[in-house]
Amino acid sequence: MAEAVDAAPAPPALLAVAHGTRDPAGPAVVRALLDRVRAMRPGLRVAEAYGELSEPSLEEAAEGLRGGPVVVVPLLLARGYHALIDVPGRAGRLLPGAVTSRPLGPDALLAGALAARLAEQDRTSPHRRDAVVLGAAGSADPAGAADVRAAARLLARRLGLPVPHGFVAAGGPPLDEVVAGLRRGGARRIAVASYLLAPGRFHDRMLACGADAVAAPVGAHGAAARLVLRRYDEAVLPLAIPVPVR
Repeated sequence: MAEAVDAAPAPPALLAVAHGTRDPAGPAVVRALLDRVRAMRPGLRVAEAYGELSEPSLEEAAEGLRGGPVVVVPLLLARGYHALIDVPGRAGRLLPGAVTSRPLGPDALLAGALAARLAEQDRTSPHRRDAVVLGAAGSADPAGAADVRAAARLLARRLGLPVPHGFVAAGGPPLDEVVAGLRRGGARRIAVASYLLAPGRFHDRMLACGADAVAAPVGAHGAAARLVLRRYDEAVLPLAIPVPVR
């Protein structure tokens, strides 16, 4: 009689937590991104959640994930309060034993996605850009500001030209002042690379910064989907739990 073979343990669920926005286009973009993640890793349970403003909330999403291992991936592009304190703290209380990965950025994959979004924007204009600024939400946390500077360096390396950065919310330098400074320095067509995951009020502020063109957020780009899985895999590795690989 053949011996029973123990089934391999199920891989941890991936709970993706975005910031959230009142703009309905934001969650639509997040869902499209997570659909790409699911297509890249069939068999992996992927759940959607938001830290605030959008639904399902982190608390609501956690209700359906109790009883099994969970890896929380903050869909955030830099360190800061939400990535380092808010999301890990809430997830830890709601899902004891859950592991929270580091945020998505900065990363060379994001630089590639930003360059692609700039190229898409270029195709809509008859004039060639001669300056690029990395526009970000901003953070009062020095670690978050450092991550944006690192993202600007990665994009500069990708494009082969200097890329300053500017913020539309917390911290500095303000994006509109960076754009104005480039204009005074002789730049005739300035484009903003939107260091945001999805549309919302921060992207609206970028559109009003005085630049000639503002690229779309990273959104559901394939590089972003690969990066979500990379952060998941990095968090799973110390747990020694097998994950399905396609």
